[in-house]
Amino acid sequence: MNSYSADLHIHTVLSPCGDLEMSPVKIVERAVRKGLDIIAITDHNHTGHARLTRKLGKERGLWVVYGAEVTTREEVHCLTFFDTDDQLDRFQEYLDRHRPLIPNDIQLLGHQVIVDAEEQIIMELEGSLYPSLSKGIDEVAEFAHSIGGLFVPAHVDRRMNGLYSQLGFLPAELNPDAVEIFRRTSRKGALKQHPELKGYQLLKSSDAHFIEDIGRCTSRLLMEQRSFAELGMALRGLDGRGIVGD
Repeated sequence: MNSYSADLHIHTVLSPCGDLEMSPVKIVERAVRKGLDIIAITDHNHTGHARLTRKLGKERGLWVVYGAEVTTREEVHCLTFFDTDDQLDRFQEYLDRHRPLIPNDIQLLGHQVIVDAEEQIIMELEGSLYPSLSKGIDEVAEFAHSIGGLFVPAHVDRRMNGLYSQLGFLPAELNPDAVEIFRRTSRKGALKQHPELKGYQLLKSSDAHFIEDIGRCTSRLLMEQRSFAELGMALRGLDGRGIVGD
């Protein structure tokens, strides 16, 4: 079994809270410099930089997982991961269909831009990516799974937009592939605070919005190889795969 260093929660300049330096090319450069093997691009409610970042990562030997950080109707942040272009397109259609059409307040939230490999702006999204979807957490999880994706509640113990702050509990019927805990929380501390998490693999990620934050918090994934099937088994702790860390 191989051990891979992974940061599965990274925002680009597309996220309204992402720094303008967070272009796909700079993210890949930083991840390679930090010695990461796997990253995921998880912009808020959009997948616009996933393909370019994967292409750039492949050129540098870095595996980039397609993803998005979804804000559910309950204002819970959740990570979703995908492998194929078809899955990505179907999930983006789902996001577009269920995200409210609210103009982006640039002065308050910042720009939402898509850039190319030369870091030139090719599109600016006018509709805000910040608001919650009209779908609840169980519905988002069900749809992600229905198209072959993975679903992980994000920073569940964080004071804002975490599962515990918004719902107060982990729904028994949710069936997540893993659970992400806040980067400042130890796995031991999380299990002491929330014993019900014992049945899940606990992921830790940087939730990077700035270049220097990429890789500040990572997880070691035990897998046979870097593939989406192996990632799913690692997140679920199946057949000797899993997540290791503090």
